[in-house]
This record gives sequence, structure tokens and C-alpha cells, in this order.
Amino acid sequence: MSEGVTADDPLADPSLYFNRELSQLDFNFRVLAQAQDESIPLLERLRFLCISCTNLDEFFEIRAATVRHAQDYSVQTAPDGLAPATVLRRIHDRAAELVTAQYACWNDVLRPALGEAGVRIFGRDKWNARQKRWLRAYFRNEIMPVLSPLGLDPAHPFPKILNKSLNVVVVLKGKDAFGRSGHLAIVRAPRSLPRIIQLPERVSGGESDFVFLSAVLSEFVDELFPGMEVKGAYQFRVTRNSELLVDEQEVENLALALRDELAGRGYLRAMRLEIAGNCPKPIVATLLKNFDLPDNAVYRIDGPVNLNRVIQVYDLVQRPELKYPPFQPRQLRGIDEIFQRVDDGDILLHHPFDAFTPVLELIKQAAEDPNVLAIKQTLYRTGKDSAIVEHLVQAARNGKDVTVVVELRARFDEDANLGVADRLQEAGVQVVYGVVGYKTHAKMLLIVRREGRKLRRYVHLGTGNYHSGTARGYTDLGLITADPAIGSDVHQIFQQLSGLAPAIQLQHLLQSPFTLHRGVIERIDREADNARAGRPARIVAKMNAINEPGVIRALYRASQAGVRVDLFVRGACTLRPGVEGVSDNIRVISVVGRFLEHHRVYWFANNGKPELFGASADWLERNLLHRVETCFPFLDPAIAARVREEVIDNYLADNTQAWELQADGCYRRLEPDDDAMPHSAQAWLLARING
Repeated sequence: MSEGVTADDPLADPSLYFNRELSQLDFNFRVLAQAQDESIPLLERLRFLCISCTNLDEFFEIRAATVRHAQDYSVQTAPDGLAPATVLRRIHDRAAELVTAQYACWNDVLRPALGEAGVRIFGRDKWNARQKRWLRAYFRNEIMPVLSPLGLDPAHPFPKILNKSLNVVVVLKGKDAFGRSGHLAIVRAPRSLPRIIQLPERVSGGESDFVFLSAVLSEFVDELFPGMEVKGAYQFRVTRNSELLVDEQEVENLALALRDELAGRGYLRAMRLEIAGNCPKPIVATLLKNFDLPDNAVYRIDGPVNLNRVIQVYDLVQRPELKYPPFQPRQLRGIDEIFQRVDDGDILLHHPFDAFTPVLELIKQAAEDPNVLAIKQTLYRTGKDSAIVEHLVQAARNGKDVTVVVELRARFDEDANLGVADRLQEAGVQVVYGVVGYKTHAKMLLIVRREGRKLRRYVHLGTGNYHSGTARGYTDLGLITADPAIGSDVHQIFQQLSGLAPAIQLQHLLQSPFTLHRGVIERIDREADNARAGRPARIVAKMNAINEPGVIRALYRASQAGVRVDLFVRGACTLRPGVEGVSDNIRVISVVGRFLEHHRVYWFANNGKPELFGASADWLERNLLHRVETCFPFLDPAIAARVREEVIDNYLADNTQAWELQADGCYRRLEPDDDAMPHSAQAWLLARING
């Protein structure tokens, strides 16, 4: 239990908290609702279906695996009071409902609708003779040469099955060339093979016709076992734990330790088994035993077990009318002289509506400017072939002092970040791996430039990563400023990260794990005090998730004092709103739309002197207490007003893509009242850049 929460506190009552894992799982039902929404272009609906499937994969790899770990090691229960075994059972029950809904959406809605639109994904039962001949030849020429089927016998035990890989279990009858009786064989599909195969127009008659690799394997698998009879072929996929556990206190070199861990990540403990719905029970039992899984961890699938792979169709089909209209992000003027532009005043970037270009230009021009002496930056996720990394490399080659804090433990980007670290070090960049035991999740850039006789600091702070790709698909805020006090704060944090500096006193920034948790609670409590005294009091905050009990308890106290609290929480929320006498003044909204809601913004009324912050941190226990995070104020009145309009007021008005969390844990999609105009926060922002 977190700081400030005691077992005898009535606000620590487990009935006041939802389970984090189950709340996170439910987010995918809201994503799936986008796939079912007929007002959304058809290929975008397909994309949302695939996102819900990919999210479910990651959920089992991380969240469910964490619960399993807690069960194995008798870890203390969460504030909701549920034992890990109970949570696991509920996860499997709820996930089964989600999987059923996903495949119903695919089989009954999207696949037929795509077919009517001329995008056909054929099942084996729909292949005509010409298509089957072409696919057989494709199997023999392109697929069979890279397959290595394995018959199971005492000399060939069950093979290692890679996480989320496509496999087929084959039931055989007869004897092979060595006189061995057939029973079961496993065919593993190498990841070099495309999971979606496009049929040539001359063969199929349509320019957008596809089949799944899994269907081709199942149809022609008999050619791998000549002289034997194939009695059945059933595709399956296993999802494994992907959480890397490196004891940082015990390793001398974190990079080497992570490389060792990554080599085995694909074969960690199994968490669920997806298998063809018609697979016989004895074979399912054999697989469950091999993977050491309980009966409720098997998901019988009515379709391809790797449904998320149909996302490739989105990229392969060039049909603009089936996708969202393209948009061009707003370009900031004057960035060809970025330092002069910042001299004229702070810059606010609201991605993806504002282009990411100014951030790239800031680093590029710093790398080339002879007056720039030093560049310091944090990198959590950067993307493949990052322009930022290349600019930093060039800066080092140009003689700048470049220091980069690379977070090697950024989940699923560990391998990429190891490569980034190597690339930077080869160029002479000083690479720091952060602080042992604390992921560096802060988004900070500091540039030191000589201007006359003085040194001046230029800073970029953000709510999202230095990743050009996510800047086009995630909603985030970035602030570029030359404010001396903010520059001093950021400088001190970098000194702390790269050295062994003591605790520091910052002027404007709040920092995890030192002052952010306390600072948030103090501001919530201040609003409660103002409300009790009859002064203006209100809280509006936007984030991706909330589960920190100390913050939640403070919000309950504020609600009891009469403070109106509006929380925009995209994903997991363990706070229970609408409880009479506790949280009846708290409203929780989840917005799901074209872009992934990602910015973290906190607004406090403060008796008519409002405080407005952007942050890298959600109100999660890990972010507030166990990571390096930054929370920064918007000091410029014009910028603060813009953030208030675009992120606070705009999202409060959303009545089309907003879902309100109820006291029972269900979400209700908001609809415009009879006298209200429909309002989508994201659509309003898109219209604004085009206006």
C-alpha cells in the first residue's frame, strides 16, 4: 500500500477501488467499439479491431504475467483486496468475453463488409479451383522450403514454441520411411513468412484479395508428410510472459544483462493458449500440459489465431475512401531560425495537430550551430532510423558535449534502445543508463548555447516520447522555452541523472520520485481546503491511467469537501466514481478516437490563480514513486490559455467519443443531449488546424 494510506483509514476500504488489471482489460472493449462503429471508415474499423487484439496480447504478456508472478510469490494484494488467484480467474473470464466479441466482429461484421467493398479475405472453404492451384504452387515454392516439421516421439520431444508465433499441430496416421508410427507433429511458421498473402489479380479477379498463411498451412500440410494420412491440422499460438526481470543491484553491466535476458524472452512462462475451435479435446489437453496452463487459459478460436495480422491489409489496400481523410499537421513558422523563434516567446506544440518538425529542427540546428556547447537529452522510445539519433551523432562529431540518458528498460524497445546506445557511444556521445531501480521516463532536452558573454539554456519538455511516429498518432504536448528558472531545473535533473548528485531543490518542476507525488497530493488537498472555506475549487486532470492509492484517497477527500473533479483517464482506473458521500463529485471519462489519447495535463483552480501542468507521468504508483518523471508548469499566460482551451475545455465538451465510468465499473458512451451539438475533441482540433 502506498505512502499515506493506512489499513484503518475508511478511504482505504477495498470496495472503493477497482482492480487495475481488470480495468485495463476493459479498455479494449472501448477500442473494439470503434471497430463496430459504422460512422468510422471501414479500414479504420479493421485497424481498431487489430489494435484490440494486439493490446490483448500485450495484456497477457505483461499485466496477466505480473498477476501470475504475484500469485506464485504470495505478493501483497492490491488496494481492491482481490487475491491474485481471483484476479487471474476474472481475467480469463473477461478475456474470453472479449475474444468472443472480437471474432464476432470479424466474422459477422467486418469481413463481410470488406468483401462487399471489394476487399476480400478468403477462407479455405471459399477458394475456387484456380485460386487453390495457385496457392498450392505458392506453398511448394515459397513456404515449404523454409518449414521444418517435427514429429513427436521419444527422440523428438515437444519443441520450444516462440511467443506469439504461428504453429500447426498435425494429427497423423501411418508410418514414415523409418517405420515410425505417426501420431502428432508440430509445424512452426518462421517469422520470415508473410502472415497475409495477397492473391494476384489474374488469379483471383480482384485487386484486393487475400488469404491467411494459417489457412494455407492447414490446407496443404499433408505435403509435408508424404505416405502418411493427415487426420487433422489445427493452428495454435501461445502467449508468454514478456516482462524482463533483471536484478539491477546484482549486475555489473545492465546492457549485457539485458542482452542475455532478451535472448530468452520469447520462451518465458506461457500465459494463454489460442487454438482452432475444432481441435479435439485430447490434443488441447496435451498442449495445456506441455505449456503448464490451466483449463481456463485456453481460447478456442473461430478464425485465424493471429487475427491481429490482418492489419497488413490496411497498409496493402490503397483505398482512401475506406480510411480517415489525410491531414497535414500545422507547421510552426520561423523554425529555420529556431533559437530566435524561442527568443520571441515560449512555443507550445500539440501533437499530432502540430508537426513534430520544430523538435527535430531544434536538435538539428543545435548540432550545427557553432555557438552551441552542449546537448543533453533523455530517450525512452525513439523509433527505427531515428532522425534525432542521427542529429545527436552529428552534434558529437561537430565537437559538442552530448550526453544522452537512454532508458534500456523501455518495455518492448529494449533491443532497439541497446542499438541506439551503441550507435551513440560509437560517435563519442556520453551515454547514461539512468538510475538503478528507477526507469527514466522523463521527456527532456537541454541545449546550452553561448550568446555574447552569457550561456543560455534552451529546453524542450514533453508528455510523450521523442518518436516521430507516435507524434503522428498520439495526442501529446511539448513546450520549448528559454525560461532561465526552468532551464536551471532541467540542468539540475540531468546532473542528478548523470552523476551522483544529492537531492535537489527545483524552482518550477516537480520530479518523481522526490516531489511529484507529494506535490500532486498537496495541490489536491489545497483544493479541498479552498472548498471548505467557500473559495473557488476545482480539479481537471488528464492521463493514461490512475491507481496510486495516496492520490486517490486525496481525490476522495476533495470530493467529500465539495470539489468538482473531472478526470480523463484513457485506460486503467482503480478509482471508483459516484460513490455517495465519497466520490459523488468525481467524474471519470475515457476518450477513444482516431488518435491515441496520451497527454498528461493537471489543472488546479487554486482560488482563482489556476496552476496548469504538463507531465510525463500518469498517476500510477510506478510513475509517482518508482520512476524518474517530470511535471512542468505552463507559465506563459497565452500558452496556458491555449492548453486550457484545447485540452481542458475541449475535452470536457466531448459528447461523441467519450465514455463515462459508472460506480459499478461499467462505461457508458456519452451522446449529445437534445439541445446540444455533437462535439468530438479530436475532430475539433483537426478542424482547428485546417481552419
